[in-house]
Amino acid sequence: MKKSISVILAFAVMACLLAGCSGGSKQEAKDVIKIGALFPFSGNLAALGTENYRGLELAVKAKNAAGGIGGKKIELVKADAPDATAAVSEADRLISKENLKAIVGTYSSSLSFAASEAAERNGVVYWEVGGISDPITSRGYKFLFRTVPTASSYGIYGVRFAKAIAPKINIQPKDMKIAVIGEDSMYGSTCGDYAEKEAEAQGMKIAIRLRYSAKTNDLSAIVLKLKEVKPDVVIQTSYITDTILFFRQAKELGLTGVKAYIGQGGGYALRDFADSMGDDVNGIFNVDYPQIDLNPKQAKGIDEFNKLYKDTYGSEPKSAHSLVAYQGSLLLFEAIEKGGGGMDPEAIRKGALQIDIPAGQTAAGYGAKFAGSDAPNAGQNTAAFPLVSQWQNNRQITVWPEQYAATTNILLPQKPWKTK
Repeated sequence: MKKSISVILAFAVMACLLAGCSGGSKQEAKDVIKIGALFPFSGNLAALGTENYRGLELAVKAKNAAGGIGGKKIELVKADAPDATAAVSEADRLISKENLKAIVGTYSSSLSFAASEAAERNGVVYWEVGGISDPITSRGYKFLFRTVPTASSYGIYGVRFAKAIAPKINIQPKDMKIAVIGEDSMYGSTCGDYAEKEAEAQGMKIAIRLRYSAKTNDLSAIVLKLKEVKPDVVIQTSYITDTILFFRQAKELGLTGVKAYIGQGGGYALRDFADSMGDDVNGIFNVDYPQIDLNPKQAKGIDEFNKLYKDTYGSEPKSAHSLVAYQGSLLLFEAIEKGGGGMDPEAIRKGALQIDIPAGQTAAGYGAKFAGSDAPNAGQNTAAFPLVSQWQNNRQITVWPEQYAATTNILLPQKPWKTK
């Protein structure tokens, strides 16, 4: 009988261990909030994917240093999403295997569109801190929230800025020849489409629209077409590898006469782009998230972010992607707190809709106010907006609109490429 009891107890202990029912693990689980981190850590999108993740990582570091959420520490569960197929499968894994109730991602619009569908299908919060394509928030999703501006605003701002600088390059806006080029994913297509629409609304000319795959290793056909058209302004939407490739071939093939290059986020924002260009980067514009040079009076917490980044990674931020991902992640933590501090998706959703922060009161400069699920842009931060910066002295400086500008000195027209 004693032997039977011993065997039964042994099996009971083993079952308990297999089920993870030790008192220590229960206590540990109660003291931790786990959140998914879904970004492209490999592949051609990895550079900005990693930079976005760093913003999330810094937000977790800052929040945990301040006591976490209701005394609970935040932990991240990473997932690599180099393409849309992986984004869906990894989102499913985070939900079904890791049992997570909130996922932060992904920076790439195509990845976000796919992964957020998987999250919505499972009733899980998807918190987008980087992807800007408008269709992401046009599906009436209940648990999807985006903290950054939309691609439509990038396209609109790019054309409006081109109009604003027309007098500086001695061209009437109606006579300005604009080339709109870009990679052909959801990101590039949306930015380009709205640039075309805004040009028409402003009575300006789109001389040519050219698209290509971001995975291409040859953009010579695009460059040669631009040489034929001779645009005054080139507006480009691109990631880092195709941005660097475009300018390398533009110099090699002698593309001259362009008075202003205006990027729309992506590769134009990265330090890697500046390093590849050398002094030739100076003068190039970028419509993008607010940059790290923001006036602290217009961006509460920007100094703290810049210091935290440098202390953690040993350098200045590589792009504004880390800044907006940092600020966007802090908004998720606020939504969790406003929802009661737990990880119930419905409670987080209700908490997010309570957030109402005016411009100037976040590290990114813009405010925070999310559209409800009955709005045509459900889950969009309607208080977010892009700014225009220019590479000057190998740094990005905010130049437009004037009320946000860090300098009134705008370099125009674009100088000829340096020759070795």
